[in-house]
Order: sequence, then C-alpha cells, then structure tokens
Amino acid sequence: MSTVKATNFQNASSATANMVTDASGNVSFGGTAAMSSSFLRNRIINGDLRIDQRNAGASVTNTATTLYTLDRWAANAAQASKFTIQQNAGSVTPPSGFVNYLGVTSSSAYSVLSTDSFDVRQIIEGLNISDFNWGTASAATVTLSFWVRSSLTGTFGGSLANGAFNRSYPFTYTISVANTWEQKTVTIAGDTSGTWLTTNGRGLYVFFGLGAGSTLSGTAGAWTGSGLVTATGAVSVVGTNGATWYVTGVQLEAGTVATPFERQIFSNQLAQCQRYYYRVTNVGASRPYGNGFVSSTTVADFFQPYPVTMRDEPSALEQTGTAANYNVLTGTGSVACSSVPVYLQSTTWGAQYRFTVASGLTTGQAVFSRGAVTGAYLGWSAEL
Repeated sequence: MSTVKATNFQNASSATANMVTDASGNVSFGGTAAMSSSFLRNRIINGDLRIDQRNAGASVTNTATTLYTLDRWAANAAQASKFTIQQNAGSVTPPSGFVNYLGVTSSSAYSVLSTDSFDVRQIIEGLNISDFNWGTASAATVTLSFWVRSSLTGTFGGSLANGAFNRSYPFTYTISVANTWEQKTVTIAGDTSGTWLTTNGRGLYVFFGLGAGSTLSGTAGAWTGSGLVTATGAVSVVGTNGATWYVTGVQLEAGTVATPFERQIFSNQLAQCQRYYYRVTNVGASRPYGNGFVSSTTVADFFQPYPVTMRDEPSALEQTGTAANYNVLTGTGSVACSSVPVYLQSTTWGAQYRFTVASGLTTGQAVFSRGAVTGAYLGWSAEL
C-alpha cells in the first residue's frame, strides 16, 4: 500500500501554511487565503451574470424604485428613466473566461440632487455571511473582486452595508482606460460594530454606485454609522448621456486575497437564483404550467411546485397582465381566461393560483394551466 507524505504549502512571504496535507491525504487550508468549510467561497450569486430569468437578455429601463433585473441583481434609482440595464449591453467581448456581463447605459446627462442615489446592488442573505462574524471582535476581513469596463475614466465608488442600512463602508476603484476591461480588488476589514443579520433576512448589501448626492456618499476606506452607497467624489455614470458601465466576475469572499473567480455548474447556479425568484414562461407552442382542478364552471385552481425551496413564502403572483395570454387546458380543448391569473396562497415549496373563465368548465375536472402566447409567464419572488 502506498503512503502519503504530509506536506505544507505556503507563500514565500508568509510564515503561515496556506495548504496542508496530512499523512492520510486530507487537505486543509489556512492563512489569509483560508476558505470557509461551511460555504462556497463566493457569497455573490450569479456573479458572472449568466442567469436572467426575468428578461432573457432584453433591455429594461430603470424605475424610481428598486427594480430586479438579471438574477439577484437590482437597479435602484431616485428618478425613473435615467439608465437602461441589460445582459451583454453593447455586445462587447467579455473578459477571458466569461460569456456574460451586466451593462448599464445612461439615458441622459442628469445632475444628481443631494438625496439622490443611483446604483446596482446585490443583497446577500444573512445565512450566507454568518461566518463573517461581523458586529463582533472576531469580524473577518473580506475581499471584493470584479471585472469592470466603462466609457468613462476616473475614480468610481461603491459600498458594503448592513441590512438595516445604518452601517456602511464606502470604497473606491479606478478605471484607467476607457472601454477596456480591468480587474479590481477591494479588501475590507470586517465591521466590529452594528447589527448584522445571520438569518434568511438582509445580511449584507453590495453596492456599485452610478451617481449619488452628498447624503448617500461618504469618505472611502472606513466604517461609518450611517447608510451610504458610494464614496464622495465618485464618477457619476448617469451624469453623462450615453455613458456605459459594465461589470462581471463579481466575487466577495473571506480573507485578504482575491482568489480566481469561482466557477459553478450552470444548473447549480440557476438553483441558487431560484431560491429568490422563479418563473415559468411559455415558449413556442402553448405548453402547460401546472395542474389543478375545476371548482366551478368558471374557476380552476392550480398548484405550482418550485424547483427549489425558496428563501421565504412569496406573497404575490407575477404575470404579463393580459387575460388573453392564459387559458385552461381541459381534456377536450382549451378555454380562454376572462381575467388575469390571481394569487391564492403559497409556501416555500409551492404556490396556489387561480384562473377564471367566462364559462365552459366542468366542476371536478382535472385541468392544466397554460400560456396562450409565447412569452406569457407566471413568476414568484422571494427577493430580499
């Protein structure tokens, strides 16, 4: 029988072993590049922007609120119609090893007001940062890394903040060459103060600023007891008409070292996204969504199981908003809806909804719900 020799591997500039193998072949990690045994390294979901359930690559215009776009990524804005956001906007070549990116394009030359904020953000669930120990003396240092490209140059900003938005750390990064992908790394000492949720609630905001006023900007490089989304003096993307800002390869991990981007099998990444949002969309010929039964000649109730357990119980049903887009499929044909589908109730593993028709159903009959046109969808959100 062959034996395994115990071996230590370490950086030449460090006295701490980064990887250790024992005589049985077991591997452990240490030093500043240590990886948590409880989680994957990257706490960002869909950091390479491959998943876009809501828009399937189509461009959307920001609203004067928080608008979820590519999965797990939201656009927030104080004013509507100031920029568009799209998977692979502008159709530029991504950095080597990536296929997709999130692209923002400014729609005007807007001068931000003192209380304005425009940003792209991801909110990380508290369960996924519990090992950071933030809010304690043992708070872990983290490193944020990403690839970014813009038509503008200069000092850009962002921040990390807690779920209550009363603790934040503004940071800066510099884009040196216009319209060129550059990789950035920001290392942040963990916050030893404040309240940081470790439940299924809002654990940590990651903000990329697109322009903000003085109320939501602050000095970079230090924790502060207020909610800020970017650093003072950062470039305002919405301040230049037609300006672009693209990002991909976003990774947030414990430690002081930015390790290579953590690749995931597509199906695993999709399942992570579906914990927060799930959509069934009619493609091509009309196809059934879920099965149900007829409770009266005009009403059919359906149940839709989710592919994964959702973060929380969705409280609404999203759909395209036109009754003609949906019908009830019976054993002898289909009956068009007379009103849009409505939400009934849900759990974290499935939802019940209702289709209403003018007439033509048989009480007690088993039926299917389906879309009548390409693109008709039903969706459930458990976003933070």
